[in-house]
Amino acid sequence: MRILVADDQAGVLDAARLLLKSEGHSAVTADSPGAVLNLLSRDEFDLILIDLNYARDTTSGEEGLDLLQRLHSSGVLTPVVVMTAWGSVDLAVQAMQRGAADFIQKPWDNMRLMETITKQVRRARDSRSDLDIARSVQARLLPHTQPSVPGLDYAARCVPARGVGGDYYDWFPMTAGQFGFVLADVAGKGIGAAMLMAHMHGALRTQIASAPYDAGTLISGLNRQFWESSSAAQYATLFFARYAADSRTLHYLNAGHQPGLVVRARGSHRSENFERLASTALPVGLFPNWSSQEQAVGLNPGDTVILFSDGVAEAGIERDIEFSETDLARMVTGAQHLTASQLVDNICHYVAGLAPEQHDDYTVMVLRCGQAVP
Repeated sequence: MRILVADDQAGVLDAARLLLKSEGHSAVTADSPGAVLNLLSRDEFDLILIDLNYARDTTSGEEGLDLLQRLHSSGVLTPVVVMTAWGSVDLAVQAMQRGAADFIQKPWDNMRLMETITKQVRRARDSRSDLDIARSVQARLLPHTQPSVPGLDYAARCVPARGVGGDYYDWFPMTAGQFGFVLADVAGKGIGAAMLMAHMHGALRTQIASAPYDAGTLISGLNRQFWESSSAAQYATLFFARYAADSRTLHYLNAGHQPGLVVRARGSHRSENFERLASTALPVGLFPNWSSQEQAVGLNPGDTVILFSDGVAEAGIERDIEFSETDLARMVTGAQHLTASQLVDNICHYVAGLAPEQHDDYTVMVLRCGQAVP
């Protein structure tokens, strides 16, 4: 095992290093919360063992608790065991609430410490195994083939924040000359959100089989299934589009999702060269009944439709960097020569640069209108 040990006392670090070495494990040491974060940014560990107090003569544990909060908010999945010479039940509870896996007091008992480390590492490995299974299942639910859509180039990518997540996209033929596209964002993150996403995938596919012609009926049925099988706090925003190839018309329903953007090929020198496809209804799963009228927008050769989740819209927000709809439209108008797949790559690369410590899933779908169907 590889353990990261953090304490401001050299004697404690030496004792931990010698104990772990005697048990056949290795230790990397840090003497401050900043050093812990720096090491985690460039290395991986099986477990993190941290002190709760770093400043001399402090007993509150606030520095360690703050570090735990930062690790948790950064999506660090490595188990953390906290230690303090000033242990108390209240401090232990606070540590657990901020993401600690276990709690020990200094001076520690060697056998107790090794038992704790071994138990938490084993538990984390079992959890990672479950995560790998969930990741594999979720990957299989996303489409791996693309039906040929006359006059339309399209692509999408989903980037979960924790290996699995609640973002979801799909596409499918509906009727002769019409094709459906959906991008959804289930509330929450991690395995719980992924389970709800899988449920949504199955429910939507079931509704398509029974109501392939009417988008309103389709999403209303999906809403009912989602509402009946989930708690009141669980819901999903969703953008559903139905593209008619013969008329180059996009019919859509927006259930509380981020507005889609239609970036026009002509007039790109103007700031208003894009149109917003705003919300037309509430998110699905909030109430037993759901309804919405389809809206429609005509597309011309060279026009581009961008659908995205809030992970794109909020990228950079923690660094006070705003990624606006205008910025997104400019990326499109400056890349008319790119395919839909290349444009998706560019947008995802830019989002990753804005949010190197990813906290939310993000998904991008691009539809690019080509020449008229003969």
